[in-house]
Amino acid sequence: MKARLNYLELTSADMARSRTFYAGAFGWEFTDFGPEYSATITDDTAVGLTTESDLDSAPMLPVIEVEGLDKVAEALTAQGGIIVKPIFAFPGGRRFHFRDPAGHILGVWERAAYE
Repeated sequence: MKARLNYLELTSADMARSRTFYAGAFGWEFTDFGPEYSATITDDTAVGLTTESDLDSAPMLPVIEVEGLDKVAEALTAQGGIIVKPIFAFPGGRRFHFRDPAGHILGVWERAAYE
C-alpha cells in the first residue's frame, strides 16, 4: 500500500481572514463547504480551514514549496503574516518560517537551482 499526505487542515477563529491571507500570500483558491469549513481543491496536497477549535493534536510544521521565495515572503508579510525565522539556506534549497493570522507556524521553501 502506498500512502502520502494529501490534506492539511488548519483551525481558524476567523475564516474570512484566513482565506484572504492564504489567497493573497500564495494565490490559493478556496471552496466553501458551509460557514465553518473552506478548502482548496487541487491535485496535490489540499488545505482545509475549519472553525472547529476543540481539536487536540501535537504541533507540526507544514512546509509549502514555492518558486520565488523572496517574492512569496513579501506577499506573505503584505497579507499580515509574520516571519518568525528568516530565510536560511540548507542542502537542497532555502526556506523561512512564518506565523499566519490564526497563529499557525508554517514553513515555505524553494528548491536550489542546480546547473
